[in-house]
Amino acid sequence: MNTATEANFDGLVGPTHNYSGLSFGNVASLNNSARPSNPKAAAKQGLVKMKALADLGFVQGVFAPHERPHIPTLRRLGFSGTDADILEQAAKQAPKLLAAVSSASCMWTANAATVSPSGDTSDNRVHFTPANLVNKFHRSIEHETTGAILQATFKDNKHFAHHPALPSVDHFGDEGAANHTRFCHGYSEQGIEFFVYGMEAFNNSAPKPAKFPARHTLEASQAVARRHGLSADQVVYAQQNPDVIDAGVFHNDVIAVGNRNAHFYHQEAFLDTAKMKQDLLTAWGDRASKFHLIEVPSDAVSVQDCIQSYLFNSQLLSRGDDDMVLVVPGECESNPAVWAYLNSLVAGQSPINEIKVFDLKQSMSNGGGPACLRLRIALTQAEQQAINPSTLMNNALFERLNNWVDKHYRDQLHEKDLADPQLLIESRNALDELTQIMNLGSVYEFQR
Repeated sequence: MNTATEANFDGLVGPTHNYSGLSFGNVASLNNSARPSNPKAAAKQGLVKMKALADLGFVQGVFAPHERPHIPTLRRLGFSGTDADILEQAAKQAPKLLAAVSSASCMWTANAATVSPSGDTSDNRVHFTPANLVNKFHRSIEHETTGAILQATFKDNKHFAHHPALPSVDHFGDEGAANHTRFCHGYSEQGIEFFVYGMEAFNNSAPKPAKFPARHTLEASQAVARRHGLSADQVVYAQQNPDVIDAGVFHNDVIAVGNRNAHFYHQEAFLDTAKMKQDLLTAWGDRASKFHLIEVPSDAVSVQDCIQSYLFNSQLLSRGDDDMVLVVPGECESNPAVWAYLNSLVAGQSPINEIKVFDLKQSMSNGGGPACLRLRIALTQAEQQAINPSTLMNNALFERLNNWVDKHYRDQLHEKDLADPQLLIESRNALDELTQIMNLGSVYEFQR
């Protein structure tokens, strides 16, 4: 009997959500860099998705946003004086640096960490390693606060093990669960942990992209697998196709998604598709259910269609054995090739039986779809009971968080507004109140 379930923890969009074009290799982020953003709408769009999934019976949690603009980082980089002085200096001397330390990118919690459920680990605890995100400065400053929020959410050391991020160097570039998937028959059983990497850091002769960076290394994935105590025969590594990284597929979750016994991926996603399939089928062995490899051909959906629509940056959610729903952004419905493919998919023989469409334009405009916004965590009943209950979505929390957003968030933000000391004050007041709503304690530096 499957006595475990998969929880989804979504990042709450922060008050400084803006389009600053910070992410080289992320086409949507760069294309929208001159536009004003709407932090209030972004936060509410995310909350609607969280509540909808909770209403469908899925375990849905919330991760708090980080303190932004991040004044401690600016102080470490030589700016001094009052907080207002620092903002003024940074705006004049290094405006792109100010934009970077103001980014609300922690909303994309698929990059928050890699999580190994207790069914896979040698000590039978759920293991968390925050991603160092070293390839992007604005994200490389996230992992300490991410670790604090994870520990405030999953407190019980009997059930949960927390690790620091890997060393913050390119050789161990770690992008978290955006490059990690778990396959299993039932969530309580030992699963296959599938790690996808962009390059081998210590092998200069191995293939790697030429235009855009390969953010995640094989060595990082191997280190996380060792750290989490995973069984070697239940871990599969596969290299992402360097050509699709150069086309704008900066994470594997822009070109593939998996859950339980289904791997849904594009024909061009992997460097060696045949080896990936064989390795997964070998690891799967003779489990009770069939393993489904759902390969989308290039002549049905192009790589560019995948990037434009974020078809694979969808949430593949299991409602039962061979009964899955795919949560996609509205952009999939407006792309004729993608929508035609999805309609043929649900009419076919795969476990994917339904498509649900969500409006996530604010997140999509910065290069993140439904799957970017969530971190998946398989939990036994006892582990679920050990979660901080104030972080779990329900009617009361949904109403409270919407009221909180209405009280604290702006409905328009330009890049120049990031230098406004009042925005910093508003953001800190909002986060201070949020830590009380969600019973997180003092997870931010300004609270200590």
